[in-house]
Amino acid sequence: MGVMATPDAIKSAEEAGLDLVEVAPTATPPVCRIIDYSKYKYEQEKREKEARKKQRVIHIKEVRMGPKIGEHDYQFKLRNLEDFLKRGDKVKVTMMFRGREMAHVDLGRKILDRLASDISAVGEIEDPPRMEGRIISMVIKAK
Repeated sequence: MGVMATPDAIKSAEEAGLDLVEVAPTATPPVCRIIDYSKYKYEQEKREKEARKKQRVIHIKEVRMGPKIGEHDYQFKLRNLEDFLKRGDKVKVTMMFRGREMAHVDLGRKILDRLASDISAVGEIEDPPRMEGRIISMVIKAK
């Protein structure tokens, strides 16, 4: 209908038996439509629901281990890690050192390097191993 005064727009909306809805308030001049407001609201909620359906939430899972981890325990955690990556989640691998284990940080790094090479088929390192106090952690994402 073009640019018109507010009272005229309200009057024409009442004549049509519909509502005057401001669609773009930040535009100059503000954009309004003469529509059924309840139908407009319903369609807007429907679009938002459809958008929420299509979005994918990425969770961050954590796998903890120590530098003296046994072979079976390592394989078990490796399988869990691969399952998390196949689901599309990110995985934070945490290597914790207790007491005198701090003298052998290199053993922990070797295990994390081995883990990185073992999961190279399904995942890639997003955040390389980093020492934070008594913990070395790295983040792995799915390919």
